[in-house]
Amino acid sequence: MEKVYLSQEGYDKMNLELEDLKKRRREVAGKIEEARQEGDIGENAEYHAQREMQGHIQAKMDMLEDKLGRAEIIKEGNIDLSRVRLGVKVKLMDLGLKEEVFYTIKSDEEADFDNDEIGVNSPLAQAMLGKQKGDSFDFKAPRGAFKFKILAITLP
Repeated sequence: MEKVYLSQEGYDKMNLELEDLKKRRREVAGKIEEARQEGDIGENAEYHAQREMQGHIQAKMDMLEDKLGRAEIIKEGNIDLSRVRLGVKVKLMDLGLKEEVFYTIKSDEEADFDNDEIGVNSPLAQAMLGKQKGDSFDFKAPRGAFKFKILAITLP
């Protein structure tokens, strides 16, 4: 069984989402019962829509429960900053553009590219995993080829 690595924040966020889904499932169950009491459910569009919603909610709950059950929380105090790995913030120099960029490497479940967070299995993260401060590496993306140098590895 493959572990899901999460920050404490990510773990807590998933738990909150699961609790919210449980509440929504109860609400939908109530609406299904109301629709069922209206008579013939064969032609009751509200009943069928709520049953479909119930299925979506249950599937999402099952997925979250599975991930939470396999979760291992990354503790910042235990992160080795000598190499690029899950849970670190990396300061890079784009050697072509002569620009500094920052990325935090998170679990795929927590990554948010809009906030400069990339999933550990993303191509860019894979290209830099295991590298040390001062190392350079090439990265091919749909927009072209890039060359980066690692300037710093820190905690987020």
